[in-house]
Amino acid sequence: MKQEIIIAGFGGQGVLSMGKILAYAGLTEGKEVTWMPAYGPEQRGGTANVTVIVSDERISSPILSKYDAAIILNQPSLEKFEARVKPGGILIYDGYGIIHPPTRTDIQIYRIDAMDAANEMKNAKAFNMIVLGGLLKLLPMVTIESVLKALKKTLPERHHHLLPMNEQAIQKGMELIKKG
Repeated sequence: MKQEIIIAGFGGQGVLSMGKILAYAGLTEGKEVTWMPAYGPEQRGGTANVTVIVSDERISSPILSKYDAAIILNQPSLEKFEARVKPGGILIYDGYGIIHPPTRTDIQIYRIDAMDAANEMKNAKAFNMIVLGGLLKLLPMVTIESVLKALKKTLPERHHHLLPMNEQAIQKGMELIKKG
């Protein structure tokens, strides 16, 4: 198993932390992982993306030009990365940040209304965990238990009380994701 993923959106949407948590979850399961962030100078509000590879075997290079899966959270990222999803791959987008939905017919397209769900949960910070839940429903490369261990490792101890809410957000994302 090897999954090459790009997560892209605006800074402040939890793009980099979503990738980091996915990579940590892979590490806790003894998998090979890479996490390679890229963001503009203004980080919050500028565009940000992260490439994550989770594999059962050694990873030859963290640098990718094509992806098995893309999580796209804004229109500029869709325009930049839609064409870089491998044929047969998966593109997940949040309906809130996309004006012109993806149009390719040689990939599987899924919509997740994570921003709306985060607002319903009255917790905008749950947004990225909702999206991650959608990804894990389609590509269960790591377990939810490993994601929660990764969250516990990456969140400061003062935020550990938020772990149950994050687990709910992941479950919500698994329920919400649908063919786009």
